[in-house]
Amino acid sequence: MNILFIGDIVGHGGREAVQKLVPELRKEFNLSMVIANAENIAAGAGLTGSCLKELRKAVDFFTAGDHVWDQKEFEKEIPGIHDIVRPANLSSMQPGVGIKVVRNPVAGEIAVMALQGKVFMRDSAYCPFETAERLLSQLPESVKTILVDFHAEATSEKIAMGYFLDGKVTAVLGTHTHVQTNDARILSGGTAYLTDVGMVGAEYSVLGRKVEEVLIKFRTGMPRRLPVADGPIRLDACVISYDRISGKADKITPISRIIEL
Repeated sequence: MNILFIGDIVGHGGREAVQKLVPELRKEFNLSMVIANAENIAAGAGLTGSCLKELRKAVDFFTAGDHVWDQKEFEKEIPGIHDIVRPANLSSMQPGVGIKVVRNPVAGEIAVMALQGKVFMRDSAYCPFETAERLLSQLPESVKTILVDFHAEATSEKIAMGYFLDGKVTAVLGTHTHVQTNDARILSGGTAYLTDVGMVGAEYSVLGRKVEEVLIKFRTGMPRRLPVADGPIRLDACVISYDRISGKADKITPISRIIEL
């Protein structure tokens, strides 16, 4: 079985690139499922139900991170949206859930979990390690395929989570920093790991934002709006190949494609 996981999708250009490229990737890699981090799909910050609707022909399931509530209406929308998880280690008083078991017609039962890191992150969250351990203990034994989106800033925290969950889940995939890392590997217990999957955003940008505006902010230290950049879009993702019976991964393939819109 092969699952495609797409890095943080940024704005309208990111959404358009996903819709155009994913059908080709489904054929190329014989994909059984496509999952994407969608927390930046609405104007580069947050999500809306209408933006998710645009992507459903290309993407089967979505994850979110620390920007999940940036679009204020989404907290009212998420209870009625059944194909997304937000970080599981946020307060239980927040709407939405952090783990779901998806029943895929080809791949069978797949659990998707989202977690948010604590190191250098602006929002408070409960311990992601304890949360992961608790939620995994509650999963039915029949669920062997488990993918974790660890939305975190610190590489050390991400790597630690990879080792912590090695042998317990199919994949630990880092998001949030928007830069694809060069450390894709299969850990000793059969867990696929990548510190950061990357993003779907403008090739000429700083994490999907206009270069010139970001430079002014860094040089002056003054608050500044950072518009989403235009131009050719780079789609970063990875394909996890795994055994459906055991849930163990045997290959992880990073992908980076550029498209002119």
